[in-house]
Amino acid sequence: MLEDSSRCWAEVDLSYIKHNVAEIRKMIPATTKIMGVVKANAYGHGDIAISKALKACGVDFFAVSSIDEAINLRNAGIDDSILILGYTPKQHFHYLHEYHVIQTLISEEYAYALSDYAKAHEVWIHAHVKVDTGMTRLGIPCKKECWNIEAVKKMYQLPYIHTDGIFSHFSVSDSLIDQADLDFTEHQIQYFDQVLAELKAAGIEAGITHLQNSYGIMNYPQLHYDYVRPGLLHLGVTADNAIETNQKPDFHPIMTWKANISYVREVQSGCSVSYGRHYTVAQRMRIATISCGYADGYPRNVSNQGKHVLVHGQRCEIIGNICMDQMMVDVSHVHDVHAGDEVVLFGYDHDVLLSVDELSRCAHTINNEALCWLSARVPRIYK
Repeated sequence: MLEDSSRCWAEVDLSYIKHNVAEIRKMIPATTKIMGVVKANAYGHGDIAISKALKACGVDFFAVSSIDEAINLRNAGIDDSILILGYTPKQHFHYLHEYHVIQTLISEEYAYALSDYAKAHEVWIHAHVKVDTGMTRLGIPCKKECWNIEAVKKMYQLPYIHTDGIFSHFSVSDSLIDQADLDFTEHQIQYFDQVLAELKAAGIEAGITHLQNSYGIMNYPQLHYDYVRPGLLHLGVTADNAIETNQKPDFHPIMTWKANISYVREVQSGCSVSYGRHYTVAQRMRIATISCGYADGYPRNVSNQGKHVLVHGQRCEIIGNICMDQMMVDVSHVHDVHAGDEVVLFGYDHDVLLSVDELSRCAHTINNEALCWLSARVPRIYK
């Protein structure tokens, strides 16, 4: 891969991570630690670089989605605890002990299968129990509809399994307006605490406890568990800037997505632009072609929706359909625009910030997804 890019790239400022981690620590109890969630290539930012930057900030626990993500971190020298939040296929169980990775016990059946494997091979595997308090995705149900505490207790008695942690996951911790959502989150907290209390009453040491995701941190910072699990926050963004939160941290987005202008031309009134002829120039216009498209991860569905990019620090509207490798913007009002000039798709253009949130809103999604859109062919350049 080239050291820099001539068409489209993402700059990641790792120095901002230290600031963002400090902002997270301001919100949580002094005794609570941070588990860095770096799944999905750290939400498109680069899991290895982000993990190393978090490690330099004192983060000593990481969470990923799959065994291959865990192995990738191990091979890069990340020797801290790594928890797989999701499913590991049975044929890959051997990697768990070979790479010293912690597996989530996602169900009773799954836990017994993992224990049987470990016993048959005479190896010990570390695990955390996932308790379903209302997400209804993974985990042993412990909620109003089904209280299965006996199954949770059994997870701590499995042969050849070191069950040294337990956690659950919020589903509407971002909602502070709807009373039903507020009640639901409070019930999730109560269910989780009741599980911990019943384990303690049975003489079972629950181990490491963790419940709060990013919005759980910002809206329920008073909770005293061993770890919190931010995914976006150390990257300097939230899922949706429009969502009100109890805490107002001063996060700095660490990624700026850039591309180069490949061509600038003057076009006359009546000229159509791009596939489908959905945009027709109303008056003489100067158009710049940018070397980025939907194959790079810029969503085609924001075409002709009034979405902007930054050219020389000024907002310029995307016109016509976004192509696989290119898009066109109106630069009529910007002076001295030439081929080779940099364009900011989101992020900082010196002191001007064009938030990824604006792209997400236009595409009718959340920032989590928008950041994951960046394709593998977009180089990440670390500063």
